[in-house]
Amino acid sequence: MLYDWIKAGHVISLIAWMAGMLYLPRLFVYHASLPPGSEPQAATFKVMERRLLKAIMTPALIATWAFGLALAGMSGFYASPWLQAKFVLVLAMSGIHGWLARMVKDFAADRNTRGHRFYRVLNEVPTLLMIGIVILAIVKPGS
Repeated sequence: MLYDWIKAGHVISLIAWMAGMLYLPRLFVYHASLPPGSEPQAATFKVMERRLLKAIMTPALIATWAFGLALAGMSGFYASPWLQAKFVLVLAMSGIHGWLARMVKDFAADRNTRGHRFYRVLNEVPTLLMIGIVILAIVKPGS
């Protein structure tokens, strides 16, 4: 029964993390699209970006990792090729999270140098990683 509760925690934290991973780059699209002289709107985006990262995304990332590692240990799947591949994709997702955190700092300090098109493309990367992670977790190829 404990395993099922840990799995539920993993799924819940993953949903929260992914919501942020999909929404933050979208905020960047809108933030980067602001015309010069839009300081009040820019200030609002800065608050939204910081709160999303600090209050939702980072705690959800930590919880996803904690629950996921517990599941891997409890299930014995840690040696399975599908879980090792999933681990690589989750590491990549975590790296994107770190990169997005850096971008939040850049926007907060008015150091953004990228246009909205860059962030539109970046917005698709977490989606692609998520698709691979879900397929590996559900289908468990090679097991």
